[in-house]
Amino acid sequence: MTTAFDSHELGGKRLANRIAMAPMTRSRAYGPGATPTDLMATYYAQRAGAGLIITEGVQPSVAGQGYPNTPGLHSDGQVAAWRKVTDAVHAEGGVIFAQLMHAGRISHPTVLPDDLIPVGPSAVAPAGQIFTQQGPQDFTTPKELTEQEITETIRDFATAARHAIAAGFDGVEIHGANGYLVHQFLSANANRRTDAWGGTVEGRIRFGAEVAAAVAEAIGGERVGFRISPSNPYNDIVEEDTDAVYAALVDRLAPLGLAYLHLVESSDRDLTRRLRKEWPTTFILNPFTLPAVTGPEALELIEDGTADLIAFGALFLANPDLPVRLAAGGPFNTPDPAAFFGGDHRGYTDYPALA
Repeated sequence: MTTAFDSHELGGKRLANRIAMAPMTRSRAYGPGATPTDLMATYYAQRAGAGLIITEGVQPSVAGQGYPNTPGLHSDGQVAAWRKVTDAVHAEGGVIFAQLMHAGRISHPTVLPDDLIPVGPSAVAPAGQIFTQQGPQDFTTPKELTEQEITETIRDFATAARHAIAAGFDGVEIHGANGYLVHQFLSANANRRTDAWGGTVEGRIRFGAEVAAAVAEAIGGERVGFRISPSNPYNDIVEEDTDAVYAALVDRLAPLGLAYLHLVESSDRDLTRRLRKEWPTTFILNPFTLPAVTGPEALELIEDGTADLIAFGALFLANPDLPVRLAAGGPFNTPDPAAFFGGDHRGYTDYPALA
Protein backbone atom coordinates (compact mmCIF):
# COMPACT_ATOMS: atom_id res chain seq x y z
CA MET A 1 0.00 0.00 0.00
CA THR A 2 1.29 3.46 -0.93
CA THR A 3 1.48 5.93 1.96
CA ALA A 4 2.01 9.67 2.26
CA PHE A 5 5.58 9.06 3.38
CA ASP A 6 6.66 7.18 0.28
CA SER A 7 8.66 9.02 -2.38
CA HIS A 8 7.12 10.01 -5.71
CA GLU A 9 8.48 10.88 -9.16
CA LEU A 10 7.26 14.24 -10.46
CA GLY A 11 8.55 15.64 -13.73
CA GLY A 12 11.95 14.05 -13.33
CA LYS A 13 12.23 15.08 -9.67
CA ARG A 14 12.05 12.58 -6.83
CA LEU A 15 9.80 13.97 -4.10
CA ALA A 16 10.72 12.86 -0.58
CA ASN A 17 7.07 12.32 0.33
CA ARG A 18 3.54 12.86 -1.00
CA ILE A 19 2.69 15.86 1.17
CA ALA A 20 2.42 19.14 -0.74
CA MET A 21 2.36 22.67 0.59
CA ALA A 22 -0.60 24.36 -1.08
CA PRO A 23 -0.24 27.86 -2.56
CA MET A 24 -1.21 30.51 0.01
CA THR A 25 -1.18 34.28 -0.48
CA ARG A 26 0.76 35.92 2.37
CA SER A 27 1.24 39.51 1.02
CA ARG A 28 4.75 40.01 2.33
CA ALA A 29 6.66 40.84 -0.87
CA TYR A 30 7.95 44.11 0.55
CA GLY A 31 11.04 44.30 -1.65
CA PRO A 32 11.21 47.02 -4.33
CA GLY A 33 9.08 46.25 -7.37
CA ALA A 34 7.06 43.41 -5.78
CA THR A 35 10.14 41.34 -4.99
CA PRO A 36 10.50 38.57 -2.41
CA THR A 37 12.45 39.30 0.76
CA ASP A 38 14.93 37.38 2.91
CA LEU A 39 12.05 36.69 5.31
CA MET A 40 10.19 34.93 2.50
CA ALA A 41 13.25 32.80 1.83
CA THR A 42 13.26 31.78 5.48
CA TYR A 43 9.54 30.98 5.38
CA TYR A 44 9.79 28.66 2.40
CA ALA A 45 13.05 27.02 3.54
CA GLN A 46 11.43 26.18 6.88
CA ARG A 47 8.84 24.15 4.94
CA ALA A 48 11.26 22.35 2.62
CA GLY A 49 10.34 19.05 4.23
CA ALA A 50 7.28 19.03 1.98
CA GLY A 51 7.47 16.66 -0.94
CA LEU A 52 6.47 19.66 -3.05
CA ILE A 53 6.14 23.36 -2.21
CA ILE A 54 3.82 25.41 -4.41
CA THR A 55 4.35 29.10 -3.78
CA GLU A 56 1.81 31.80 -3.20
CA GLY A 57 0.30 33.25 -6.36
CA VAL A 58 2.90 35.15 -8.41
CA GLN A 59 1.69 37.66 -10.98
CA PRO A 60 3.05 37.00 -14.50
CA SER A 61 2.71 40.69 -15.46
CA VAL A 62 2.16 44.07 -13.85
CA ALA A 63 -1.50 43.89 -14.91
CA GLY A 64 -1.93 40.51 -13.18
CA GLN A 65 -1.61 41.78 -9.61
CA GLY A 66 -4.68 41.40 -7.42
CA TYR A 67 -3.63 42.30 -3.89
CA PRO A 68 -1.06 44.54 -2.16
CA ASN A 69 2.45 43.19 -1.64
CA THR A 70 2.14 40.06 -3.75
CA PRO A 71 5.26 39.02 -5.69
CA GLY A 72 5.82 39.00 -9.43
CA LEU A 73 7.96 37.15 -11.98
CA HIS A 74 8.06 39.71 -14.76
CA SER A 75 11.27 41.64 -14.08
CA ASP A 76 14.98 40.92 -13.70
CA GLY A 77 14.87 42.15 -10.11
CA GLN A 78 12.13 39.69 -9.26
CA VAL A 79 14.07 36.83 -10.84
CA ALA A 80 17.15 37.68 -8.76
CA ALA A 81 15.13 37.97 -5.55
CA TRP A 82 13.32 34.66 -6.12
CA ARG A 83 16.72 32.99 -6.63
CA LYS A 84 17.40 33.55 -2.90
CA VAL A 85 14.18 31.69 -2.11
CA THR A 86 14.80 28.74 -4.40
CA ASP A 87 18.43 28.44 -3.28
CA ALA A 88 17.28 28.36 0.35
CA VAL A 89 14.70 25.65 -0.35
CA HIS A 90 17.10 23.54 -2.41
CA ALA A 91 19.76 23.82 0.33
CA GLU A 92 17.26 22.08 2.61
CA GLY A 93 16.54 19.38 0.01
CA GLY A 94 13.15 20.73 -1.10
CA VAL A 95 11.35 20.94 -4.46
CA ILE A 96 9.52 24.18 -5.25
CA PHE A 97 7.13 25.26 -8.02
CA ALA A 98 6.01 28.87 -8.57
CA GLN A 99 2.28 29.38 -8.95
CA LEU A 100 1.56 31.78 -11.83
CA MET A 101 -1.60 33.69 -10.95
CA HIS A 102 -3.19 36.46 -12.99
CA ALA A 103 -5.94 37.94 -10.81
CA GLY A 104 -7.95 39.35 -13.71
CA ARG A 105 -11.02 41.19 -12.46
CA ILE A 106 -10.21 40.32 -8.82
CA SER A 107 -8.13 43.45 -8.41
CA HIS A 108 -8.56 47.20 -8.00
CA PRO A 109 -7.09 50.31 -9.65
CA THR A 110 -5.49 51.32 -6.33
CA VAL A 111 -3.53 48.05 -6.30
CA LEU A 112 -2.32 48.30 -9.89
CA PRO A 113 0.46 50.72 -10.94
CA ASP A 114 0.67 53.01 -13.96
CA ASP A 115 -3.05 53.91 -14.06
CA LEU A 116 -3.95 50.34 -15.03
CA ILE A 117 -7.41 48.95 -14.37
CA PRO A 118 -8.38 45.30 -13.82
CA VAL A 119 -9.07 43.19 -16.89
CA GLY A 120 -11.29 40.20 -17.53
CA PRO A 121 -12.88 38.11 -20.25
CA SER A 122 -15.91 40.43 -20.15
CA ALA A 123 -16.73 43.82 -18.65
CA VAL A 124 -18.60 42.31 -15.70
CA ALA A 125 -17.80 43.46 -12.17
CA PRO A 126 -17.71 40.75 -9.50
CA ALA A 127 -19.92 41.17 -6.47
CA GLY A 128 -18.25 42.08 -3.19
CA GLN A 129 -15.17 43.95 -2.06
CA ILE A 130 -11.40 43.55 -2.20
CA PHE A 131 -8.73 44.50 0.32
CA THR A 132 -6.48 47.40 -0.70
CA GLN A 133 -3.95 49.59 1.09
CA GLN A 134 -6.83 52.01 1.66
CA GLY A 135 -8.99 49.28 3.19
CA PRO A 136 -11.88 47.31 1.68
CA GLN A 137 -13.09 48.65 -1.69
CA ASP A 138 -15.93 47.66 -3.96
CA PHE A 139 -14.83 45.74 -7.03
CA THR A 140 -14.79 47.79 -10.22
CA THR A 141 -15.90 46.83 -13.71
CA PRO A 142 -12.92 45.29 -15.53
CA LYS A 143 -11.82 46.13 -19.04
CA GLU A 144 -12.77 43.38 -21.49
CA LEU A 145 -9.63 41.92 -23.01
CA THR A 146 -9.30 42.29 -26.75
CA GLU A 147 -8.13 39.32 -28.81
CA GLN A 148 -4.69 40.92 -29.12
CA GLU A 149 -4.55 41.46 -25.35
CA ILE A 150 -5.53 37.83 -24.75
CA THR A 151 -2.64 36.75 -26.95
CA GLU A 152 -0.29 39.07 -25.07
CA THR A 153 -1.50 37.72 -21.72
CA ILE A 154 -0.82 34.15 -22.83
CA ARG A 155 2.65 35.28 -23.86
CA ASP A 156 3.11 36.86 -20.40
CA PHE A 157 2.45 33.49 -18.75
CA ALA A 158 5.06 31.82 -20.96
CA THR A 159 7.62 34.56 -20.27
CA ALA A 160 6.98 34.34 -16.52
CA ALA A 161 7.51 30.56 -16.71
CA ARG A 162 10.92 31.11 -18.33
CA HIS A 163 11.71 33.63 -15.59
CA ALA A 164 10.74 31.04 -12.98
CA ILE A 165 13.23 28.54 -14.36
CA ALA A 166 15.89 31.27 -14.51
CA ALA A 167 15.11 31.99 -10.83
CA GLY A 168 15.80 28.35 -9.94
CA PHE A 169 12.27 27.02 -9.61
CA ASP A 170 11.75 23.35 -10.40
CA GLY A 171 8.58 24.19 -12.29
CA VAL A 172 5.42 26.30 -12.31
CA GLU A 173 1.75 25.82 -11.55
CA ILE A 174 -0.85 27.65 -13.65
CA HIS A 175 -3.61 28.95 -11.37
CA GLY A 176 -6.86 28.05 -13.10
CA ALA A 177 -8.93 28.12 -9.90
CA ASN A 178 -10.54 30.26 -7.19
CA GLY A 179 -12.07 32.89 -9.45
CA TYR A 180 -8.92 34.36 -10.98
CA LEU A 181 -8.38 35.05 -14.68
CA VAL A 182 -8.19 31.50 -16.08
CA HIS A 183 -11.19 30.50 -13.96
CA GLN A 184 -13.03 33.63 -15.11
CA PHE A 185 -12.75 32.44 -18.70
CA LEU A 186 -14.13 29.03 -17.65
CA SER A 187 -17.15 30.54 -15.89
CA ALA A 188 -20.53 31.50 -17.26
CA ASN A 189 -21.08 34.78 -15.39
CA ALA A 190 -17.59 36.31 -15.77
CA ASN A 191 -17.20 35.23 -19.41
CA ARG A 192 -20.07 36.48 -21.57
CA ARG A 193 -18.11 36.59 -24.80
CA THR A 194 -19.65 35.37 -28.02
CA ASP A 195 -16.39 35.03 -29.95
CA ALA A 196 -13.98 32.07 -29.99
CA TRP A 197 -12.94 32.77 -26.37
CA GLY A 198 -16.39 32.21 -24.87
CA GLY A 199 -19.96 31.15 -25.51
CA THR A 200 -19.47 27.40 -25.94
CA VAL A 201 -17.65 24.92 -23.74
CA GLU A 202 -14.79 24.88 -26.25
CA GLY A 203 -14.67 28.66 -26.21
CA ARG A 204 -14.58 28.90 -22.42
CA ILE A 205 -11.75 26.38 -22.02
CA ARG A 206 -9.66 27.86 -24.82
CA PHE A 207 -7.78 30.46 -22.76
CA GLY A 208 -6.70 28.01 -20.06
CA ALA A 209 -5.73 25.40 -22.61
CA GLU A 210 -3.67 27.86 -24.65
CA VAL A 211 -1.94 29.22 -21.55
CA ALA A 212 -0.96 25.67 -20.62
CA ALA A 213 0.25 24.90 -24.15
CA ALA A 214 2.35 28.08 -24.28
CA VAL A 215 3.91 27.47 -20.87
CA ALA A 216 4.63 23.81 -21.68
CA GLU A 217 6.30 24.85 -24.93
CA ALA A 218 8.37 27.44 -23.07
CA ILE A 219 9.79 25.25 -20.30
CA GLY A 220 8.65 21.67 -21.00
CA GLY A 221 5.40 20.07 -19.93
CA GLU A 222 7.14 18.01 -17.24
CA ARG A 223 7.76 21.28 -15.37
CA VAL A 224 4.14 22.48 -15.48
CA GLY A 225 1.18 21.86 -13.20
CA PHE A 226 -2.38 23.15 -13.56
CA ARG A 227 -4.77 23.96 -10.69
CA ILE A 228 -8.57 23.82 -11.03
CA SER A 229 -11.53 24.25 -8.66
CA PRO A 230 -14.74 23.02 -10.31
CA SER A 231 -17.98 24.35 -8.77
CA ASN A 232 -16.05 26.77 -6.55
CA PRO A 233 -18.10 30.01 -6.19
CA TYR A 234 -15.20 31.93 -4.63
CA ASN A 235 -14.75 35.45 -6.06
CA ASP A 236 -18.28 35.45 -7.48
CA ILE A 237 -17.88 32.60 -9.95
CA VAL A 238 -20.90 30.86 -11.45
CA GLU A 239 -20.28 27.84 -13.68
CA GLU A 240 -22.58 26.12 -16.14
CA ASP A 241 -22.10 22.60 -17.50
CA THR A 242 -19.36 21.99 -14.94
CA ASP A 243 -18.82 18.34 -15.82
CA ALA A 244 -18.65 19.10 -19.55
CA VAL A 245 -16.31 22.08 -19.08
CA TYR A 246 -13.77 20.20 -16.97
CA ALA A 247 -13.96 17.02 -19.02
CA ALA A 248 -13.17 19.11 -22.12
CA LEU A 249 -10.41 21.02 -20.33
CA VAL A 250 -8.75 17.82 -19.13
CA ASP A 251 -8.99 16.41 -22.66
CA ARG A 252 -7.10 19.48 -23.95
CA LEU A 253 -4.49 19.42 -21.18
CA ALA A 254 -3.75 15.69 -21.06
CA PRO A 255 -1.75 15.50 -24.34
CA LEU A 256 0.59 18.29 -23.18
CA GLY A 257 2.47 15.94 -20.85
CA LEU A 258 2.05 18.19 -17.82
CA ALA A 259 3.62 17.24 -14.49
CA TYR A 260 0.34 17.26 -12.58
CA LEU A 261 -3.27 18.31 -12.20
CA HIS A 262 -4.06 19.98 -8.87
CA LEU A 263 -7.73 19.80 -7.85
CA VAL A 264 -9.28 22.05 -5.22
CA GLU A 265 -12.18 19.76 -4.44
CA SER A 266 -15.82 20.73 -4.08
CA SER A 267 -18.13 18.41 -2.19
CA ASP A 268 -18.42 16.26 -5.37
CA ARG A 269 -16.13 13.30 -4.71
CA ASP A 270 -17.55 11.55 -7.78
CA LEU A 271 -16.12 14.32 -10.00
CA THR A 272 -12.80 13.93 -8.20
CA ARG A 273 -12.74 10.24 -9.00
CA ARG A 274 -13.63 10.86 -12.65
CA LEU A 275 -10.89 13.46 -13.07
CA ARG A 276 -8.42 11.20 -11.30
CA LYS A 277 -9.27 8.39 -13.71
CA GLU A 278 -8.98 10.62 -16.78
CA TRP A 279 -5.74 12.38 -15.82
CA PRO A 280 -2.60 10.61 -17.13
CA THR A 281 0.09 11.92 -14.74
CA THR A 282 0.36 12.97 -11.09
CA PHE A 283 -2.92 13.94 -9.42
CA ILE A 284 -2.71 16.36 -6.47
CA LEU A 285 -5.78 16.83 -4.29
CA ASN A 286 -6.68 19.65 -1.93
CA PRO A 287 -9.65 17.80 -0.41
CA PHE A 288 -13.00 19.29 0.53
CA THR A 289 -12.87 19.84 4.30
CA LEU A 290 -14.91 22.99 4.96
CA PRO A 291 -15.37 24.45 7.52
CA ALA A 292 -12.30 22.73 8.99
CA VAL A 293 -8.80 22.81 7.53
CA THR A 294 -7.34 19.79 5.77
CA GLY A 295 -6.09 17.52 8.55
CA PRO A 296 -4.20 14.24 9.05
CA GLU A 297 -7.20 12.14 8.03
CA ALA A 298 -6.69 13.34 4.44
CA LEU A 299 -3.64 11.08 4.13
CA GLU A 300 -6.04 8.15 3.75
CA LEU A 301 -6.82 9.50 0.27
CA ILE A 302 -3.32 8.55 -0.80
CA GLU A 303 -3.62 5.10 0.70
CA ASP A 304 -6.91 4.37 -1.10
CA GLY A 305 -5.61 5.73 -4.43
CA THR A 306 -7.83 8.82 -4.65
CA ALA A 307 -4.74 11.03 -5.12
CA ASP A 308 -0.98 10.83 -5.55
CA LEU A 309 -0.28 13.85 -3.32
CA ILE A 310 -2.37 15.72 -0.76
CA ALA A 311 -2.01 19.51 -0.56
CA PHE A 312 -2.21 21.06 2.91
CA GLY A 313 -2.86 24.79 3.33
CA ALA A 314 -3.39 26.36 6.76
CA LEU A 315 -1.94 23.36 8.58
CA PHE A 316 1.32 23.82 6.65
CA LEU A 317 1.25 27.55 7.29
CA ALA A 318 1.31 26.93 11.06
CA ASN A 319 3.50 23.82 11.10
CA PRO A 320 6.76 24.30 9.19
CA ASP A 321 7.69 20.66 9.89
CA LEU A 322 4.28 19.31 8.92
CA PRO A 323 5.46 15.97 7.41
CA VAL A 324 7.28 15.17 10.66
CA ARG A 325 4.22 16.04 12.71
CA LEU A 326 1.93 14.00 10.46
CA ALA A 327 4.22 10.99 10.83
CA ALA A 328 4.21 11.44 14.61
CA GLY A 329 0.45 11.96 14.81
CA GLY A 330 0.85 15.54 16.05
CA PRO A 331 0.68 17.75 17.99
CA PHE A 332 -0.15 20.59 15.60
CA ASN A 333 0.22 24.35 15.99
CA THR A 334 -2.95 26.38 15.49
CA PRO A 335 -2.89 28.91 12.61
CA ASP A 336 -3.36 32.59 13.50
CA PRO A 337 -5.76 34.10 10.92
CA ALA A 338 -4.89 37.64 12.01
CA ALA A 339 -1.39 37.14 10.56
CA PHE A 340 -2.35 35.42 7.31
CA PHE A 341 -1.92 38.51 5.10
CA GLY A 342 0.82 41.08 5.53
CA GLY A 343 2.80 41.87 8.65
CA ASP A 344 6.23 40.79 9.79
CA HIS A 345 7.71 37.51 11.05
CA ARG A 346 4.92 37.03 13.59
CA GLY A 347 2.51 34.35 12.41
CA TYR A 348 4.88 33.75 9.49
CA THR A 349 8.30 32.37 10.45
CA ASP A 350 7.87 32.07 14.22
CA TYR A 351 5.72 28.93 14.37
CA PRO A 352 7.81 26.40 16.33
CA ALA A 353 8.98 23.06 14.99
CA LEU A 354 8.91 19.93 17.13
CA ALA A 355 11.88 19.64 19.45
